[in-house]
Amino acid sequence: MPKVTIDGKTIEVPQGTTILQAARMIGAEVTPPAMCYYTSLKTSGGYCRTCIVKVSKMSEANPNPIPKPVASCRTNVEEGMEVLNYTSPEIVEARKGVVEFLLANHPLDCPICDQAGECHLQDLSYDHGSDDTRYEFERRKFKKIDLGPFIQLHMTRCILCYRCVKVADQLTDERVHGVLNRGEVSEISTYITKAIENDFSGNMIDVCPVGALTDKTFRFKSRVWFTNPVSAHRDCKKCCGKVTLWYKGDEVLRVTGRKDKWGEVEEFICNECRFEKKQTLDWEIEGPTAIDRHSVISANHYEKIVEPSLFKLNDIKPFED
Repeated sequence: MPKVTIDGKTIEVPQGTTILQAARMIGAEVTPPAMCYYTSLKTSGGYCRTCIVKVSKMSEANPNPIPKPVASCRTNVEEGMEVLNYTSPEIVEARKGVVEFLLANHPLDCPICDQAGECHLQDLSYDHGSDDTRYEFERRKFKKIDLGPFIQLHMTRCILCYRCVKVADQLTDERVHGVLNRGEVSEISTYITKAIENDFSGNMIDVCPVGALTDKTFRFKSRVWFTNPVSAHRDCKKCCGKVTLWYKGDEVLRVTGRKDKWGEVEEFICNECRFEKKQTLDWEIEGPTAIDRHSVISANHYEKIVEPSLFKLNDIKPFED
């Protein structure tokens, strides 16, 4: 098995592992961000370029560097390869430029966007973006489109990551939407006026890294940091039946697939579980969902509550990843 060194940390990985996958095996401290790559979706990756890294040594057999940044999600590890990510000022500056391009047409409507608080583009722009923009031209504008009874498309927010297209290709019986046109006029849309109504179409909402595809049953009901995520499951004949229920008080505001620490759905769920089963009696409750303490959703979620008279800072333990 080949060994690769990323930002000074070495790991041995199976043949065929990409640089991004190897970085995730090491840990978040060396892992580049990814907006289009999705582990469970075949052929994803290579579109957004946020995961670029510098290969300072190609392999033991060829110690020469690769002269230009490469997409880590599409570049396989070689024996003796050395990679620079956060330790390379060149890559940090280049990624800042990538983020600037992603935000060129993306509206700053986070205060009214349902994705706020769990938006990967928010995290990316906070970590790698600039305080202002050099873009002086009019942004692209689209009308909101209802893609069937449960999903609304805000094409104005779309960054063309292709994840929703991969979901439709690989999970559903018949894909009726895709990317139309080319270049700066490309857009996600349905063919003619067809609606997206297949059993697994709701997964497009979960994989969308921004607020382009939103759940119409959850629109404007609450900010995610005011909700309480709870793990639950049910016996479903269509899917795994393992979900996260998002409570506000006693009401289930939405149902989503369970996500790992990289923000990727562990197992895709059907539309019946997602949109039709919103009563506590429909589910077997497992307990509070563990939330990374770095996420805004972790606010006010604790493993145990202490009496005010016995309050000690160390007694309150936030959820750990």
